[in-house]
Amino acid sequence: MTFARPPLLYDDPPYRLSGVVYGPLLNQRSALEGLGDAVNQPPYKAAPKGPVLYMKPRNTLAFDGQRTTIPDGVQAMRVGATLGLVMGRAACRVPTETALDHVAGLVLVADLTVSHDTFYRPSAPFVARDASCIIGPRIVPLAQIGDPNAVTLSIRVGDTQATASMAGMVRPAARLLADVTEFMTLSTGDLLLLGTCPDMPLLGRDQAFVIGAPGMGELHGGAQ
Repeated sequence: MTFARPPLLYDDPPYRLSGVVYGPLLNQRSALEGLGDAVNQPPYKAAPKGPVLYMKPRNTLAFDGQRTTIPDGVQAMRVGATLGLVMGRAACRVPTETALDHVAGLVLVADLTVSHDTFYRPSAPFVARDASCIIGPRIVPLAQIGDPNAVTLSIRVGDTQATASMAGMVRPAARLLADVTEFMTLSTGDLLLLGTCPDMPLLGRDQAFVIGAPGMGELHGGAQ
């Protein structure tokens, strides 16, 4: 499956999306707290001490208005509404105080996943479905939005409405970026998601969703 690259999303200077997308597990405090004592069970026996990342590979990438296919045997996928930090220049071991200087802009992202009970490192069949990372409609310069942690997203699936605040992160945007670049380099155009709230709406077949945020427009998608 291939997807056209919208010129507006990819070609705006001073960056292009590279197609590399990382997301942090359990970065929403409510998601971590919702696990209760499960985080203390083997094999880890404690809450994570650093960022726990997963990847959305290229086959997952889709863009405003596109639809994903819900797998056979799955009734619905969860709409993980979040923001993506678009890297404007390479970042390696950047301090928290200047981490956001490396970010060119923000973009709305729908991280669609199959509901699952595993955590820390979920299996690829849950998070890497085709067209399960819907991005858009445009990259908004960070200077126009200000603090990413102050953004609240609105989500609508059919008649179901919800909100997702970026304020409840275990690692706010700057610290997340600093902690991730402590052990790996993020390159220009890479996308680092901030994390998703645990109680997001479910998207069934033939349903559509809309994710919006002030100053960022609306991201549309759906399922078949």
